[in-house]
Amino acid sequence: MKSLIKKLALGVSIVAAVAGADSLAYAKDIKIIAVTHGQANDPFWSVVKNGVTAGAKDAGVQVDYRAPETFDMVAMSQLIDAAVNQKPDGLIVSIPDASALGRSIEKAVASGIPVISINSGSDVSKKLGALLHVGQDEYGAGKAAGEKLKQMGGKTGICVNQEVGNVSLDLRCKGFSDGFGGTVTVLPVSNDPAEVRAKVKASLSANNAIDTIMALGASTAGEPALAAVKDAGKTGKVNVATFDLSANFLKAVAAGEAAFAIDQQQFLQGYLSTVFLANNAKYGLIPGGNVPSGPNLITKEKAAQVVDLSAKGIR
Repeated sequence: MKSLIKKLALGVSIVAAVAGADSLAYAKDIKIIAVTHGQANDPFWSVVKNGVTAGAKDAGVQVDYRAPETFDMVAMSQLIDAAVNQKPDGLIVSIPDASALGRSIEKAVASGIPVISINSGSDVSKKLGALLHVGQDEYGAGKAAGEKLKQMGGKTGICVNQEVGNVSLDLRCKGFSDGFGGTVTVLPVSNDPAEVRAKVKASLSANNAIDTIMALGASTAGEPALAAVKDAGKTGKVNVATFDLSANFLKAVAAGEAAFAIDQQQFLQGYLSTVFLANNAKYGLIPGGNVPSGPNLITKEKAAQVVDLSAKGIR
C-alpha cells in the first residue's frame, strides 16, 4: 500500500513539474515590445526601463525596450511600425504627440496587438484603441503644483520646458500656470543641463520679480535651476519645484533648499504595463480602466526616505 502511495505521489510530482515547465516555457514565449519617446540612458526613463525589466522578470516574459536616439516623433512612429511587423503579444507605448503617432498605434490595434500607453497620452489613449493608460494626469499635476507654490507666496514664475511640443510637458506648464494664478512665462530649453542653468540665470537676472521656478524634469531642469538660483545669489528667495525625482534634488528638498518634487512613480509605469500585458497574454486578464501612478508631492518631510530609492533607480 505504501509503495502504491509513493508511486502515485511520484507521478503527481512529475506531472506537476512537467506542467510547471510547460507553463514557464509558454510564459517565456510571450514577447512584449515597449516603445517610448525617452531614452533608457535618461535618468527618468532609466527608471521606467528598470520597471519594465522587473515586470518582465516577475511575469517570466520577454520585453524589448526601444526608443529613438533623441525626441523624434518620426523616428518613434517608425519604431512602432517595426514593432507591429514583429507581431508581439503586447505593445507598450508613450504618446507625447498623438497626431504624429496615432496612425502607427491604430495600426497596432487593427493588427490585433494589445496596446497599453504609459507616461503621456492619457487624454488620447482610449481614442487610439489602447486597453488602458498607466500614468498621471499631467494638467492636474501641474495645477496642484501651481496651487502649492501659490500658497508658498509665489506671484511671478517661470516654467522650464525642456521639450516644447511634447504635449504632456506643455500640459504641465498650462496646469502650473492655471493653479499658480500669477504671472507665468514658459522658458524653452533643451535637455542640456548647462544650457538650462545659463538660461534660468539669465531669466533671473532680467526679471528680479521672479520668485518661483517650475521645472519639468529633476535631473534635466530641476538641478540646473537650483544651481542657477545659487549663481544669481537668490538662494532662499526663489522657490524651485520640479516634476519627477533625482537623488540630488531630493537632498535639496530635505535640506530646505527646494520646495518639492512631484513623483509620478514611473517605475510603476514600466512595471505595471508589462505585468498587465503578460497576464492578458496568459489569461486574458486586464484592469477595467486607467491606472494613475501619480502625482505624489514629495515635500521636506518625505524627501529623505525617498533619496536612497531614487539613487537605486526605483523612485
